[in-house]
Amino acid sequence: MTHQPHPDTGSTAIACAVVTVSDTRSQDSDRSGSCIQQLLRDAGHTVVAYEILKDEPNQIQTYLQVLAQRSDIQAVVVNGGTGIAARDTTYDALASLLEKTLPGFGEVFRWLSYQEIGSRAIASRAVAGVYRRKLIFSLPGSTAAVTLAMEKLILPELIHLVTQLES
Repeated sequence: MTHQPHPDTGSTAIACAVVTVSDTRSQDSDRSGSCIQQLLRDAGHTVVAYEILKDEPNQIQTYLQVLAQRSDIQAVVVNGGTGIAARDTTYDALASLLEKTLPGFGEVFRWLSYQEIGSRAIASRAVAGVYRRKLIFSLPGSTAAVTLAMEKLILPELIHLVTQLES
């Protein structure tokens, strides 16, 4: 489906932060974080912050609070820690901070994922919402999941959603 009920006008560059949540990745091995950054830049957006954090709820919340205070960031894309394993705490850390949620993001993401990976899609706790007037997306850590979310959901709606927040 390519029809947009309210097409975006002009080419607005959105200033984004990218956060990878992982106990094992480094900048050299962070394929998903690199993928997000490349897809954002290819779409004409800017990446003004990039960080790799351990899957520790307090560290994730503290860093998101720091990003929310920055006037040069409009959206944050987080990847990793959205499953149900004991160390997967990203959803819990972010969901408690979100002031508004976009339930459709997680629903449509899981529906799209189901078409690619089948019933394993139910284990994803991908979520999106608003925190202190910043758009927040939280994705699984796999590069395939990141690519799917970026290409099918985030990039087509990023300008529109940020415009809505700023109006």
